[in-house]
Amino acid sequence: MIHFILFGPPGSGKGTQAQLLVDKYHLKHISTGDLFRKEIGEKTPLGLKATEYINRGELVPDEVTIGMLRNAVEAAGDVNGFIFDGFPRTTAQAEALDAFLSERNEAITALIELMVSDEEIVGRLLERGKTSGRADDSDEGIIRNRITVYKDSTTPVAAHYAAQDKALQVVGLGSIQEVAERLHIEIDCLVKQSASANA
Repeated sequence: MIHFILFGPPGSGKGTQAQLLVDKYHLKHISTGDLFRKEIGEKTPLGLKATEYINRGELVPDEVTIGMLRNAVEAAGDVNGFIFDGFPRTTAQAEALDAFLSERNEAITALIELMVSDEEIVGRLLERGKTSGRADDSDEGIIRNRITVYKDSTTPVAAHYAAQDKALQVVGLGSIQEVAERLHIEIDCLVKQSASANA
């Protein structure tokens, strides 16, 4: 099994690239935003619990999020691994994810961060804001704050996996295909290493 954490600021192309990786490597894309919407929409026990915290304006505890993640992984069926998107966001969540995968005798293969400059992100999101209808894509101040929050929250997570020699950076500039090809080079190398280690 190959498991990747895909990192990148808002507008870095994570969602687009994740879908291409899903198709090429037969992976399951697990987005925590989608998970929350699904569990809350279906009013599952975890969804109801999450709703209680959200309605109080509180952060949803990690154990609830991990529970949703566990459900998604166990329901995934026949795949070669997972792409985690939007999780983990903190070192505590990274440790919880590692522990969960360890129970399955598995581990994160790599954290891959799409590197895109702040100015490029601002430009992309303002452009997207013209058609997305999202207020947070149309206000440069909000966009820059989202970039700051991303950097503050994800730096420790990247450091956590760098300490395990599992953190990679890929340039996120250029066409969708150019970025995809850079990702494929890195992932093909990791897949070969994994196959050699398990041979």
